[in-house]
Amino acid sequence: MTALIEHSRWRHVANPRVTPGAPIGERQRAILHQAALEQARDEIRRWPGYAATPLVGLDGLAAAAGVAAIHYKDESERFSLKSFKALGGAYAVLRLIKRRLGEQVTSEALMAGEYRDELDGLTVCCATDGNHGRSVAWGARQFGVRCVIYLHATVTPGREQAIADFGAEIRRVAGNYDDSVRQAASDAAEYGWFVVSDTSYPGYMEVPRDVMQGYSVMVDEAVDQLDQPPTHCFVQGGVGGLAAATLAQLWEAYGVNRPRVIVVEPERAACLLESARSGEPVAVDGDLDTLMAGLACGEVSLLAWEVLDEGIDDYLAVSDEAAVEAMKLLAEGVGGDLALVAGESAVAGLVGLLLASQEPDLGARLGLDGNSRVLLIGSEGATDAEVYRELVGASAEDVIARGRANHVE
Repeated sequence: MTALIEHSRWRHVANPRVTPGAPIGERQRAILHQAALEQARDEIRRWPGYAATPLVGLDGLAAAAGVAAIHYKDESERFSLKSFKALGGAYAVLRLIKRRLGEQVTSEALMAGEYRDELDGLTVCCATDGNHGRSVAWGARQFGVRCVIYLHATVTPGREQAIADFGAEIRRVAGNYDDSVRQAASDAAEYGWFVVSDTSYPGYMEVPRDVMQGYSVMVDEAVDQLDQPPTHCFVQGGVGGLAAATLAQLWEAYGVNRPRVIVVEPERAACLLESARSGEPVAVDGDLDTLMAGLACGEVSLLAWEVLDEGIDDYLAVSDEAAVEAMKLLAEGVGGDLALVAGESAVAGLVGLLLASQEPDLGARLGLDGNSRVLLIGSEGATDAEVYRELVGASAEDVIARGRANHVE
C-alpha cells in the first residue's frame, strides 16, 4: 500500500482498564446521560440557524486506506462558527442563565432581550485556544450577557479577532493554555464572574458537564445519519471533553456492540495518553507547542476522565507534520471524494486512521482491516483563514469551489 502519510511517528497505549463488550456503566452515566442529551438536543434545535451537519462518505479515501468505509462528520460550518464547539460553550452559557433565573426562561426570550434587567452585571469568562471561546462569546451575545475571554501566548491573531467580533473583551495571558485556565478562574473568583470552561477541575464540574452534553448532540446526529454501526471511531483528544461525549453517545447508541474508540493527540500535548499509561490523570508540562492548537492541552478534564478511563480502547500520539498532510488529503479529495476544509485540530483522528492503515503493527493492535467501518469527527474548519491557507496552499473558499466542481457523484 502506498503511504498516505509520510510523517509516520506515533506512540500507542492500549487501555488495560477497558472491558470490550461491556455495557455503559453508572460511572459514565453519572456524567453524561440520555435525559440530559434530550434536553440539550431539544434546546439547540430551536436556535436560529440550526441544522444537522453533514456526514460525508469518503469512499476514495477508504479504498486507499484499505478499509470498508470512512464517514466524516463535517463540523466546518456549524452555526457559522466553523467548529463543533458551537454546541458546547453557548449551551453552557444558556444553562448557567437558566440556573440563575429559572428553567422557565427560554432561548427565544433571551434573544429578544426580555431579561436584560435581570442579567445586568452578569459576566461569563473562559480560557480558550480559539473555538471554545468563540462559542462562549457567541452564546453570551445571543443571550445578552457580558463576556471576557482569556487567550494564551500562542493563540493566533485571526482566532482572537473571530472572538472579539462577537463583542467579547480579550485578555492575553503569558504561558500556555493551562496557565490561561488558571488566570480565568482566579479573576472570576475576584470579580464575581462565572467561568464557562470546557475543562473541569476540583470544585468545578457542573458547567463542563453542560459543555460535553452539548457536544453529544453532534454524535447523536451522526448515529442517525449512519446506515450501519461503525466498527471504529478515531477522535481528537484535548482535555477529553469531545472524546468523552463521543464515547458516551456511541456507547448508549450501540450498547455492547459499540465501536472501538481511539483517542488521537499531538505528540507534544498527549495528556490523555500519559494519563492512560499512568492509570490516573496526569499533567504534561511545557509550552505544549503544537500546530493542532485546539488540542494543545496539558491537563485532563476530571469529568471527562470519569467517562474515558474504562471506556476508551486506545490512545495514539501523532506528529504535527502528519496533520498537515491529512489536511491536504482532505482538501484534494482522494479518489473522487468531496474536497473538505479541515482545520489543524480536525484531522488528528484521520491521521491515526491512516497511520494504522499503513503501519501493519499499529493496524493489528487496533483491529483495523478491510471490513472496518470508521467514523471520524471533523471537529473544525478553517478557524483561522490565514493559517489554513499557509498550511494547505489554498484558501478554504478555493477548496470548497474546487470540490464542488470536481466531485464525482
